[in-house]
Amino acid sequence: MSQIILRPANINDIEILRHWDKQPHVVESGVEDWDWENQIGISHDWRESLIAELDGRPIGFMEIIDPFRDEENYWGEVEPNLRAVDIWIGEKEDLNKGYGTIMMKLALEKCFAPAEVTAVIIDPLASNKDAHRFYERLGFKFVEERSFDEDHCFVFVLTREDWEKGTPSS
Repeated sequence: MSQIILRPANINDIEILRHWDKQPHVVESGVEDWDWENQIGISHDWRESLIAELDGRPIGFMEIIDPFRDEENYWGEVEPNLRAVDIWIGEKEDLNKGYGTIMMKLALEKCFAPAEVTAVIIDPLASNKDAHRFYERLGFKFVEERSFDEDHCFVFVLTREDWEKGTPSS
């Protein structure tokens, strides 16, 4: 049986991350070239960069941050005790196989492990209807439309209470 795990990203992952950055479905989702050299391998207690592996093969990237403590202040003013997640699957042939759902469930377990975390927030592009449906299937609820730099996004939230109730059937 195949298994997906999340492991810390390291400098050996930079080449594949750069490759994934150029994939049309990744670019289309609003992911821009990240400054991998200054993010991967540099420890911050407010950010966790993760590689998803399927049976040892890298298939995606996830980042979990504490948006209240984020030194880059991407989310602006937010309440404490939140987490924010970014996720993408690297290769197009790995899409629509349920890997993203497993990755998000693993990430949500990490996010809600500290008892003080009250909710997880995400910000897919407003135009990314597939992402909206994906997050809603996981129990996230739409909060607001918001612009982050030049990206027009929808903000969704999954509260601890909703997460503990379980994923709604779809």
